[in-house]
Amino acid sequence: MPSGEVVLYSGREESLVAPLLVKFSTATGIPVKVKYGSTAELAATLLEEGSRSPADVFWAQDPGGLGAVAAADLLAPLPQKTLGLVPENFRSARGDWVGVSGRARVVVYNTNKVQPADLPSDMWGFTEPQWMGRIGWAPSNGSFQVMVTAMRKLWGEDKTRAWLQGIIANAAKEYPKNTPLVQAVASGEVEVGFANHYYLLQISKEEGTVLAAANYFLPGGGPGSLVMVAGVGQLATAPNSANAQRFIEYLLEPDAQRYFAQDTFEYPLIAGVEIAAGLQPLASLNTAALNVSDLIDTRGTIKLLKEVGALE
Repeated sequence: MPSGEVVLYSGREESLVAPLLVKFSTATGIPVKVKYGSTAELAATLLEEGSRSPADVFWAQDPGGLGAVAAADLLAPLPQKTLGLVPENFRSARGDWVGVSGRARVVVYNTNKVQPADLPSDMWGFTEPQWMGRIGWAPSNGSFQVMVTAMRKLWGEDKTRAWLQGIIANAAKEYPKNTPLVQAVASGEVEVGFANHYYLLQISKEEGTVLAAANYFLPGGGPGSLVMVAGVGQLATAPNSANAQRFIEYLLEPDAQRYFAQDTFEYPLIAGVEIAAGLQPLASLNTAALNVSDLIDTRGTIKLLKEVGALE
């Protein structure tokens, strides 16, 4: 192993992470060895490895995975100077992990088939019969599951169950993840889909065209207007704790935050970094009044999704 190498377990996709790791290594001279996987898989791996884990840093797609690892006391406290760079609601209440970028939940709609005025103000409206056969969703997607976790917190189990049953009753078409879901909305295969805000921007950039779709930020607030964070924590048993801390600090520096804003179209979480053109400012969104610590019980959400038949 090269001296000083940081071992990163990344629940974020290689296409999003790899360019930034090159930037980090170029800027600092610190090499990074990455293990990629889903956030849930890597959290389970860390729980199984325990103090034997070779990992220095866990970079998770959502708070659920970080919360599970933190609950097992596997994360080290982060310095206050690091935690203080982001708003309190985007970091762990225990101080052992911190958000590095934000994703807003939106309704993506086909601009040829749906007018914004026809869309409901909150997620409950999609249980109405006029949405029969028009909805796409990705219930196996981690971000969707975090949104349902927010529903359980804000609405309670009974109303959340009723919402899921209502969407199923409206014959929602299932997709394996957000990218094909957003592409299906743009093609008119479905008319609306529940996704994260940045997918539409990324697909449009990759395809070099303006898609027949737009993001709708729910004005009524609630779980459908959730802003989720991808976050990082340092393992308590990190073999290279000094460079692990340097890596986490780097993710919250302006250079990395600009990468999130302009290259992956996410929301930067530190002050003073411009968002991508066409995005609504984070402060202007009617976001759900939740702390990231409210969103860690994804296990209970998966159980509910299975009970209603949204997951096998």
